[in-house]
Amino acid sequence: MLLLVGLGNPGPKYEKNRHNIGFMAVDRIASRHGFAPWRSRFQGDVAEGAIGGVKTLLLKPRTYMNESGRSVAEAARFFKIALPDIAVLHDELDLAPGKLRVKVGGGNAGHNGLRSITAHMGNDYKRVRLGIGHPGRDAVLSYVLNDFGKGEMEWVDVLTEAVADGADLLAAGEDNSFQNKAHLRMEAAGFGDPRT
Repeated sequence: MLLLVGLGNPGPKYEKNRHNIGFMAVDRIASRHGFAPWRSRFQGDVAEGAIGGVKTLLLKPRTYMNESGRSVAEAARFFKIALPDIAVLHDELDLAPGKLRVKVGGGNAGHNGLRSITAHMGNDYKRVRLGIGHPGRDAVLSYVLNDFGKGEMEWVDVLTEAVADGADLLAAGEDNSFQNKAHLRMEAAGFGDPRT
């Protein structure tokens, strides 16, 4: 079983925040791939289904970002899901808006959701890094906890659609193909070449 975790903060107040792009991406995956309705479980919202024939659990922790690891660890323990079968979709300040990168392990770059998951689970899980751009060191907190601007929502929509479209490649472990498909989709929509 694959566990796909979208990171964000629960509730309408945070719904369109930059910090919640992980929630937005897994919502798109659930919709595109016909997952069962969301329900409360494991201190979060979960939806069960399959992506490309791979049984998959989608999880949106409701513990708030800083405690995301509690929810992820609970779900992983229950289903006996190992770290290589966990992928976390999250906002990434160190990537330009609309860029997407996949990596396994590495540092948490000050991301409190990743830090919490690493503390509870270890570090060797997959990260799907969804670029939101960096506002400068002194403005990070207000930037991530503010909504995407109207002009930004167009690329957010295309990026989350690209994630949903390519999720079968992610489920199959074809990370480079998944990245490339998303890059081509962004380029075709007129958002430059996100590989650069």
